[in-house]
Amino acid sequence: MKQQRSLPKATVTAKAQRLLQGGHPWVYDTEVVKIEGNWENGDLVDVISVKGAYLGTGFLSETSKIRIRVFSRNANDRFDAAFWERRLRYAWEYRKTVMGSDIGCCRIIFGEADSFPGLTVDRFGDVLVAQVLSVGIEKIKEELFQLLWKVLEEDGQEIRGIYERNDLAIRELEGLAQSKGWFSKKAGASDSTVTEICENGIRYLVDFENGQKTGFFLDQKYNRQAVARLANGKRVLDCFTHTGSFALNAAKGGAVHVRAVDISESAVELARENARRNGLEDRMECTAANVFDLLPALENGPERYDFIILDPPAFTKSRRTVESAARGYKEINLRAMRLLPRGGYLATCSCSHFMRDELFVKMLREAAHDANVQLRQIEARQQSPDHPILWNVPETDYLKFYLFQVV
Repeated sequence: MKQQRSLPKATVTAKAQRLLQGGHPWVYDTEVVKIEGNWENGDLVDVISVKGAYLGTGFLSETSKIRIRVFSRNANDRFDAAFWERRLRYAWEYRKTVMGSDIGCCRIIFGEADSFPGLTVDRFGDVLVAQVLSVGIEKIKEELFQLLWKVLEEDGQEIRGIYERNDLAIRELEGLAQSKGWFSKKAGASDSTVTEICENGIRYLVDFENGQKTGFFLDQKYNRQAVARLANGKRVLDCFTHTGSFALNAAKGGAVHVRAVDISESAVELARENARRNGLEDRMECTAANVFDLLPALENGPERYDFIILDPPAFTKSRRTVESAARGYKEINLRAMRLLPRGGYLATCSCSHFMRDELFVKMLREAAHDANVQLRQIEARQQSPDHPILWNVPETDYLKFYLFQVV
């Protein structure tokens, strides 16, 4: 029997009803017909159809275009501490299953894919790094973080603190200020915001205060392994290396020489330090350069590579700029294909969900045609399973990763 509902009610359009019933969790501002009851920004609301049918419960944002983020479709749910603890345990048990021995460094919460809209939590050993991007989660984050700490420690996981990386402009769309700092940490625990992790047998320093996103890109973990398997005996060029993760995997995989390139001087210096920490500095050269300038220059230079890795940042963060992004992706892929000898290898990817897979593949076909080469596909991969993809939520499917031999 359904419990008596006391939450405010948001009536939505037929279009929103169809999308919700199809499994998508978002209701946009233009799809809300009316809201009845007393409510404040970030409150829970029940979503109903024009005919009064219950469609789900979500967080209300009075400033964002995503007006309601639905996270429950069960009219009997009670949104108390026990409810959130069950959700957190479910997310943790999933990571234990799919990540196995890699559970020490992984994404524990992946927003809508774990039914925590606007929340990301990454684990780097004994530190959890969180990003809160929705006002609803902001209002209950203290409860959530305490419960998550409890769940992990009850499972024997040692945690020294939770650090917030809320220094993102997107928070302002939810009426939230930007900030970063320790949410909580154990008494006497180190204040250091640099920690060491080990991934694929490689040690990294992670600066979770100043590094990109939460400090390290965990989603490419197994794609880096795939690169390492092909790197033995190769001369490798790793473009957009950030802190050297693909380059380090290639060097550890047996590459005779790896050149790691990034436009950021600080990222390149951290890549050098990571190479030293792993005893790979004799095979790694780290260069600060703009890849869009470097690739054309290499076409007329003496350096030759037989394996090129392209791991650029997202060239588009909206549908409006997809066409421009496609030109950028084509430019670097075309240049790489021209640089590689016949029989050389190419790893290429996009981390923007707006650059849909079909568009990315179309771009690769056009680049190969213009470079007068053929692509022999070795693997097509996606993000690691700690970043799960919900088929009814295309925004969770964002990483495209291809390995080719150029013939």
